[in-house]
Amino acid sequence: MNLLSGKQKKFLKTKAHNMRPIFQVGKEGVSDKWVEQIKNALDRRELIKINVLQGSDFEASEVSDYLTENTDIIVVQVIGHVLVLYRQSSKVENREISAELQNF
Repeated sequence: MNLLSGKQKKFLKTKAHNMRPIFQVGKEGVSDKWVEQIKNALDRRELIKINVLQGSDFEASEVSDYLTENTDIIVVQVIGHVLVLYRQSSKVENREISAELQNF
């Protein structure tokens, strides 16, 4: 699933509303190791928030563009310095959100 409908994005935004960012982008920016950690977290949770620190040399839009172009991660939303990321888990037992997402 690469593209999400408007209803699906709205559902994911609602799910992510009360979440706290669990990863940060700092001065070093985005590395292969960092992306691998993001993918591992998405395999467990399917939906996460990340925060681009104010001292970072990168903007949230740049991080969003990088992830969209170089990975299969879907950027659901960018608000200020916070990104909401989604990817269906490769593990069937962790697909709670993607199962709900199929209803939209």
